[in-house]
Amino acid sequence: MVKSRRVQVLLILVVLSFLLIHFLPCSNDAHMEEKPSPVHILILSSWRSGSSFTGQIFSQHPSVFYLMEPAWHVWVKMYQNSAKVLHMAVRDLVRSVFLCDMSVFDAYMSSRKKKSDLFQWETSRALCSPPACDSFSRSDIITADNCKTICGKYPFSKVEEACKTYSHVAIKEVRFFDLKVLYPLLTDPSLNLKIIHLVRDPRAVFRSRENTVEELKHDSNIVVGSQKAKGEMGPYNTMQVICKSHVEIYKAGSQAAPSFLKDRYLLVRYEDIVRDPLARAAEMYRFAELHFTPELQKWVHNITHGKGDGARAFDIGSRDALRVSQAWRNTLPFQKIEKVQNVCKDAMDLLGYRLVQTEEEQKNMSLDLLFAQNSSEYQILKAEKLVSASTF
Repeated sequence: MVKSRRVQVLLILVVLSFLLIHFLPCSNDAHMEEKPSPVHILILSSWRSGSSFTGQIFSQHPSVFYLMEPAWHVWVKMYQNSAKVLHMAVRDLVRSVFLCDMSVFDAYMSSRKKKSDLFQWETSRALCSPPACDSFSRSDIITADNCKTICGKYPFSKVEEACKTYSHVAIKEVRFFDLKVLYPLLTDPSLNLKIIHLVRDPRAVFRSRENTVEELKHDSNIVVGSQKAKGEMGPYNTMQVICKSHVEIYKAGSQAAPSFLKDRYLLVRYEDIVRDPLARAAEMYRFAELHFTPELQKWVHNITHGKGDGARAFDIGSRDALRVSQAWRNTLPFQKIEKVQNVCKDAMDLLGYRLVQTEEEQKNMSLDLLFAQNSSEYQILKAEKLVSASTF
């Protein structure tokens, strides 16, 4: 009898030991294998800089939830204020979107809002596929026109529901003029934020803005004030503010940058993208911890080697991207180029855009106006500009 009880006790101990060894570690492993924290990507740029196209490089990725310029709603609702005053409201909205908290839009949109009330919602593949829309697959390459036709009827609640199912959240925004405004987000433990700073030759930006004056009028008034946005000098006043902001953002991101910015700031020039789309897209994907799939490689190649001219605001259709990027050299009067170079010289020197001294240089297409980022000439010019800027 005693022996039988001993055997029972031993059996119980063996069973308990088995449970302790095999089940507790499994629960720990399960805890360790929880869904990783999302990666947050902010494409920081200015109007007419190729940012809509660059945003699509991220939007079309099946792992990315993307929104294009959500802060448009802030600027429309609070248009009486300056860009600087609106910085905090824009930052708060962007933070909420990164955390998939779409209740932030309650302050800027009707209580009866639909998904289709969100600015440029149809440019987000994530809002055109499940669970935001059941008509397409999440792996499909989806055009804005197809999405707008089919997926507009879904409720606004689908925006937040969809956001929470992605490993990456990306936002393209043109309404930040100072990287330091984003420091609270970069140090926020609930965010894993990476900044892609997209710039473009100011002469090309100016030419593109001339083709979209009416679409940009509201924003220009907020950037420089309605009075300074008027008249012959209005466009140059706006360009001066934009160029100055790129200088400040670049300096904050690369010169004596704080430790929390390490490996979280990437400067990208639009001209480098159109010269080698696949290599630059791969670089941005690596930075954002994304895989460059064969389907996306094909899409990037096709959309940059089409016949379109990209003249329409927010147009992200197929185009001859390299030709379009150089169009200003044949269409912009040299007198205007001189004025743009005058207000944007610091930015052009710092970011690697060669000035032209004559109309002949402007139209000489064999003259490369983009410094290679590793060229000694550009490195010297940039160093001189950074040193002179730090003395003020």
